[in-house]
Amino acid sequence: MLLSSSGFLGLLTLLGAASVALGLEPQNYDFSKYHTMPEISAWMEQTKKENPDVVSTMIYGKTYEKSNITLLKIGIKSDVKKKAVWMDCGIHAREWISPAFCQYFVKEILLTYKTDTKVEEMLKNLDFYITPVLNVDGYIYSWKNSSTRLWRKSRSPGPANCTCYGTDLNRNFYANWGMVGVSRNCCSEVYNGPRALSESEAQAVTEFVLQRSTEILCFLTIHSYGQLILVPYGHPNVTAPNYDELMDVGLAAAKAIKGIHGMDYTVGSSPNVLYPNSGSSRDWARLIGIPYSFTFELRDKGQHGFELPEDQIQPTCEEAYAGVHSIITYVHDKNFNAAATIRATLWMTLLTWWLSSTSLL
Repeated sequence: MLLSSSGFLGLLTLLGAASVALGLEPQNYDFSKYHTMPEISAWMEQTKKENPDVVSTMIYGKTYEKSNITLLKIGIKSDVKKKAVWMDCGIHAREWISPAFCQYFVKEILLTYKTDTKVEEMLKNLDFYITPVLNVDGYIYSWKNSSTRLWRKSRSPGPANCTCYGTDLNRNFYANWGMVGVSRNCCSEVYNGPRALSESEAQAVTEFVLQRSTEILCFLTIHSYGQLILVPYGHPNVTAPNYDELMDVGLAAAKAIKGIHGMDYTVGSSPNVLYPNSGSSRDWARLIGIPYSFTFELRDKGQHGFELPEDQIQPTCEEAYAGVHSIITYVHDKNFNAAATIRATLWMTLLTWWLSSTSLL
């Protein structure tokens, strides 16, 4: 049965009320508000405590200011080595809707996996590594006061001859580093650092993902704003080997997004629909062999920009969830349904051979 957008949202509301009653999500945590870093950290611990069978936390790095970089690992435990999906939010400090989405995504999959057989299947086959806030130092700084609200970068000091702080973490990865869309001015918002992986936050992601690069099928990094789904690569002269497939998957996600609240998301490579850039985590993930790598730029298209009002958090997260769910479902089904088909074909071939052999005896 197909649900209208209003019916889909009504179902989410009913499930949300039921989840609170059953204790499946942290009590009194308002997902329609922006939260400080201490609140997010407490929410992560509470989520783990209330869902011990499927949720664990992992500290996988330290920021320049020695804060923990922590992720939630979500998945149904298995004796078999599982494939995985990576998602990070808050790589740019001022993009508050991004951490809000990561929290919403966690809430939704924990809410639905016991009632939605598809989500349950995905949690059996996949582990989700979700970092609600990657740029912890910058995010904390953006909450300091109104003058720091639009801070973007990390909080590491610049070179010896520079009085400015911070590096753009999404220009610091080892992917065509320093070639296009960056600045060597350490005060610029797109300063790419003194070298690739100069920032501890970029190092932490690199080390964690590289150790699991054969397991991770999909890499999602969530940003704002612009209502875009970006595919590799940011360099105008480099094209992903599976570009056509990435575009098809991205366009299907944009269609799913539009079906929720009617919002249009543009799909394409950054040079084609935004601007050229290099050193992004999205490009790095594709370069190391992760087949499906996307950047989401959430609402809006510039009216509010990085200061998206809180009354848009819920609808933004609802539509983005539909888009992300579309991508993850595609990635899951391509890998696991295809494997099941191969196994079935093999067994049928063996059975046919055995029957023909016995008939000759």
